[in-house]
Amino acid sequence: MAVDEPSTGVLTFVKGLRGLLPVPSDYRELRTSWRVDLLSGVTVGIVALPLALAFGASSGAGAEAGLITAIIGGLVATIFGGSNVQVSGPTGAMVVVLAPVIATYGPSVLGLLGIMAGIIVCVCGLFRFGRLVGMIPWPVIEGFTLGIGVIIFMQQVPAALGVADKAGMSSNALVSAVQSFGRTDWSTAKWTLLVAAIVAACMLVGARFNTKVPWSLIGLVAATLVCVFANLPVASIGELPAGLPAPAFPHLSLSLLSDLSAPALTVALLAAIESLLSARVAASHSDTGVLQADRELFGQGLASIASGLFGGMPATGAIARTAVNMSSGARTRAAAIVHAIVLFVIVISLGDIVAKVPLAALAGVLMVTALRMIHLDLVKRLLTLSKQDALMFIATAVVTVSVDLIYAVIAGVVIATFLLLRMVSKAAGVHRVPLPEPAEPNDNRIARFKLEGSLFFAAAERLLQRIEDTRDVSVVIISMSRVRILDSTGATLLGELITAMEGRGVTVLIEGLQDRHILMAERTGVTEAVSSSANMAPDKAKAIELARRIVAWADVEVPE
Repeated sequence: MAVDEPSTGVLTFVKGLRGLLPVPSDYRELRTSWRVDLLSGVTVGIVALPLALAFGASSGAGAEAGLITAIIGGLVATIFGGSNVQVSGPTGAMVVVLAPVIATYGPSVLGLLGIMAGIIVCVCGLFRFGRLVGMIPWPVIEGFTLGIGVIIFMQQVPAALGVADKAGMSSNALVSAVQSFGRTDWSTAKWTLLVAAIVAACMLVGARFNTKVPWSLIGLVAATLVCVFANLPVASIGELPAGLPAPAFPHLSLSLLSDLSAPALTVALLAAIESLLSARVAASHSDTGVLQADRELFGQGLASIASGLFGGMPATGAIARTAVNMSSGARTRAAAIVHAIVLFVIVISLGDIVAKVPLAALAGVLMVTALRMIHLDLVKRLLTLSKQDALMFIATAVVTVSVDLIYAVIAGVVIATFLLLRMVSKAAGVHRVPLPEPAEPNDNRIARFKLEGSLFFAAAERLLQRIEDTRDVSVVIISMSRVRILDSTGATLLGELITAMEGRGVTVLIEGLQDRHILMAERTGVTEAVSSSANMAPDKAKAIELARRIVAWADVEVPE
């Protein structure tokens, strides 16, 4: 038996690892969806290009780092990830975390930071931590989605107004959108708004006639042609960096590993949460297959490692590009693969052509995409379901827009936990129940209480206080047969209650203590507080019989 145990453990590990690797069924629909996947990939690739450049530059690592992440990280995450429509790459949330690290240690640490964070995320996938995303309540997910939709829309306002200089503007999307109106040159803004409107009109009006046509791509082409032939004064993507660097393992030292350990953990946490939430949102708004959360973590970890080897940023699921992918009709992960290929082709051969695409046109694509993420009927339903659901939904959406998406998820989960504890606490109760007939002399000196629900930290003090306030009795029976949860706080308070009542001369009997609660009762002193082990009755009949016997034996008056 001892010889077989190690081999069994290895087989279990290999079987688990196999479930995190790509399978042919990932592309089951490709025979019928290859056209729409191809067009979706091209559309997302063009939309992702300026985002990759901007995120790379704003992080302090340079535009090239953003492109590497979108191409290398996006490709690896797509192949190994657990979502069929998720598009990965650099994101704004990641930039917020990376910028101070790069400012402190320099751009040279970016590769090592990505590798360290990627290893952590891979380990999370191997240990099946992906299931934790299933613990995030539905109102929190929808609040996150609504908030992200608002942020995406607001992020495009400066580009739609032709505001190029963002120096001194807030990093908050809502605030910067308001600030951009004060910096708008309306002589040129009318043209950028026209360009954005052309794209939006193509997407909104065209979709009413045929949802299978890539109207976003058609809108981009139309807007670019108008700008080129009319020579409109609007900003375009501009010159692109050429080529990708060769992979190389970054400089490594014990001191650097120590310095980057905390930032790597933060980056890994952000990458895991953002990727899982993005993929969860995608799965809930499309019918392209279920989300394999553990595989998604494993794939995103590998993506960050691969990106780091090329000098790129840590990769994460990008909700904006994922939303564009879904709205373009993508069915399989081939679309995201095409997106990475398109970016690579653009970098090496089509830079001059794509350089002419107006930024306002890309803003139009993302604005419509953001609007499609906001479902007013769903918002109305959430607000009318219950006060608890409405609170979680509103709080998550507000914090997402005003603070940060990670804090929003944390706030939503904290509120959900508080509301759950409150609900469970209210469901718990203590009732004084009469003794069975026929009544016997001195039954008025016996009080029987039935505890129901959960005797835990949020409810124990309230429940036990009622028992402690009981007067004019000699024996108290506490029935615990219907207690589902007994934690250390509840058990400790119960022990203190028993000790206090025994000190007043009141005998306490514990009735129906379940086997699963015995160990907790022993370790927290409940059984020790009971004056005699004989005072632990297995059921109602024996508890009442023992209580009547104690009262009959007592040769003292009940204290007033």
